[in-house]
Amino acid sequence: MSASAAGTSRTDAARRPDWYPALAPFARPDARRAVWQLVNTLVPYAAVWAAMAYLAPRHPWLMLALSVPAAGLLVRAFIIFHDCCHGSFLPSPRANRIVGYLTGLLTLMPFDLWRRAHLQHHATVGDLDRRGTGDVWTLTLREYLDASRPKRLFYRVFRNPFVMFLAGPVAVFVVGNRFSPRGATAGERFSVRVTNLGIVAAAVAASLTIGLRTFVVVQSVVGVLAGAAGIWLFYIQHQFEDVYWSRHDAWNPWQAALAGSSYYKLPKPLQWLTGSIGLHHVHHVQARIPNYALQRCLDRVPVLQTVPPLTFRRSLHSLRLRLLDETHERMVTLADLRRARRAEREGGTMGSGRQAGASGR
Repeated sequence: MSASAAGTSRTDAARRPDWYPALAPFARPDARRAVWQLVNTLVPYAAVWAAMAYLAPRHPWLMLALSVPAAGLLVRAFIIFHDCCHGSFLPSPRANRIVGYLTGLLTLMPFDLWRRAHLQHHATVGDLDRRGTGDVWTLTLREYLDASRPKRLFYRVFRNPFVMFLAGPVAVFVVGNRFSPRGATAGERFSVRVTNLGIVAAAVAASLTIGLRTFVVVQSVVGVLAGAAGIWLFYIQHQFEDVYWSRHDAWNPWQAALAGSSYYKLPKPLQWLTGSIGLHHVHHVQARIPNYALQRCLDRVPVLQTVPPLTFRRSLHSLRLRLLDETHERMVTLADLRRARRAEREGGTMGSGRQAGASGR
């Protein structure tokens, strides 16, 4: 949230900033770079997966060791899928769709269904009055205090890191994506059916070759690790202490992109595995920039460099953040809330949540 945003009219908020045209050269897919990324992602992934399948019945501990690079490569495959959903990975819309369906099968993601939800996420990020699609469930302090005890308990369980990052991948990737929600279009239902049939076909092929048990063991280990990493990345992209949130009347899409999306600065090997998605503010400013051009765009557009980077160490603090303090424009922990309520009972106000939140930095 931002005080300056509150005084901005909806027309002004929607107007593109002066520096926006500087992004245009980077929002052009490059077929050669895209094909090379497919090669350097899918070929090693297939090789590592095959090695895991060979080792699973013979040397399970070596198989588990290989699950780490395999999961990293699967995350990278998901970033390719993600770019295809934006139509930014390859120059051809048809090629984006084909690659999107294939990488969606690897990551258990129905292309058209996820695409619709994700594009809505881009259109509503940071808007408190349009929460609920493609984002992490987030309550404000007031909403939490006004909620029933069962709802508070469910919210706290949902936001628990063990639930979110371990049970979450199973709930989202394995279970949730197998069904079409009410109101889904024919194309979205088709993408769900195609992905489900692809999974069944892969399981049948595995049962005739390496064995169904080996297939399930290898895919489960890799999938859980990759899913946990993917949900962590999505979480940290929009759940940090000074993240931008605003009510719809004051919502500014450009501030939401720059201040509501993190610049997660990772070591180069991890940045490679995650397809530079940590440069999330760049992605939200212009979603047509393919992952392989995000770093060049950041290096050459000065305004993007004004966003302070979120280091890995500082990002770990975000695991404790639970609620949005609208008054003081920051996310706070449950411990901050308890301290603020204690201060309120002793004669203070909820405003002390600002100091409480600051103490958690």
